[in-house]
Amino acid sequence: MKDLFEKIYKDKGPLGKWASQAEGYFVFPKLEGEISNRMKFQGKDVITWSINDYLGLANHPEVRKVDAEAAAEYGSAYPMGARMMSGHTDLHEKLQNELASFVSKEAAYLLNFGYQGMVSTIDALVAKDDIIVYDVDAHACIIDGVRLHMGKRFTYKHNDVESLEKNLERATKMAEQTGGGILVISEGVFGMRGEQGRLKEIVALKKKFNFRLFVDDAHGFGTLGATGAGAGEEQGVQDDIDVYFATFAKSLASTGAFIAGDQEIIDYLKYNLRSQMFAKSLQMQLVVGALKRLEMLKTMPELKNKLWENVNALQSGLKERGFDIGTTQSCVTPVYLKGSIPEAMALVRDLRENYGIFCSIVVYPVIPKGLILLRLIPTATHTLEDVSETLDAFDAIRDRLENGTYKRLSAALIAAMGE
Repeated sequence: MKDLFEKIYKDKGPLGKWASQAEGYFVFPKLEGEISNRMKFQGKDVITWSINDYLGLANHPEVRKVDAEAAAEYGSAYPMGARMMSGHTDLHEKLQNELASFVSKEAAYLLNFGYQGMVSTIDALVAKDDIIVYDVDAHACIIDGVRLHMGKRFTYKHNDVESLEKNLERATKMAEQTGGGILVISEGVFGMRGEQGRLKEIVALKKKFNFRLFVDDAHGFGTLGATGAGAGEEQGVQDDIDVYFATFAKSLASTGAFIAGDQEIIDYLKYNLRSQMFAKSLQMQLVVGALKRLEMLKTMPELKNKLWENVNALQSGLKERGFDIGTTQSCVTPVYLKGSIPEAMALVRDLRENYGIFCSIVVYPVIPKGLILLRLIPTATHTLEDVSETLDAFDAIRDRLENGTYKRLSAALIAAMGE
């Protein structure tokens, strides 16, 4: 019989095998200073394009003031216990009601964490006779939630409505046999590519198929739609989303999340979400802080306007200079280049050390081999000067990638890894 840990010693995984070269720099980097458009990395000033603080609320003085006052009044423990037992308050209810109203739903329920809440919501919505149909590029939290499902599940090609329809036909036949129902899951905005989920087209399929729609709008909430209510509002189908999910970790620059829908659906979920029933309530200072952030989202449209001024400047500038940014329809700005993992490491080091640009790097196995994805997240705190400096830096690193500079610089690393 094998030692359980034998596989760990022999195979660190596709990313883990690079740990000795990557950790502390390419992965698990340590940004320092106040969350902003410019921070410090290893003692150097860098323009920061990897913080999901879309509206620039993380260090807004009004937010900092309310957070500090709430922490002083309530501490970091109150309320103690799970919501169902001893951790429920009027302010939790107030935040839920305001969130529900903002996203045009009858009711909402707070979640301690987005990832945990998504997994638990999927688990609560389906039984073993039900069928899940979900986008193949869904976020890891959706995939992990689907893994808990004891019944059948099908993936459809990313944002491919024809593929979705074919899988709905399969799911319908199976549901007729099992006596179950169908849950379709999409993201409002896919966080890696920046594409909006094709919610309008998905909703149109309800005329032909009997299913419920669950949307993860983590990146759309606060950034899309006339009021910032998300991708459903942007596409005019918010009323047709059966269960709406968003996190506080992006636009609201905090911790927590929520689900929203019809009152009866939310009532059912709050009594069946294991991750909330058996976990401590969201701390009061986070609830108070979220109320303030939501108020600012609703009453300060200039924050979203400034965000989109920066998004449009960055994305149009990249396209004008011939960069491939895919088909993003959101603030998420991917830049696709061709190269190996070692070349990607050399390129990113050059960006950070010589150009003062800090952005996230994505390589295989998250994207196909031979591709490098540099993911930029514009925020309301960025300036047009930041955009201009970044565009010039990207011109320079593309030239070095194409003329083989990074290939030569990475040769020693390839040899060391035995690749």
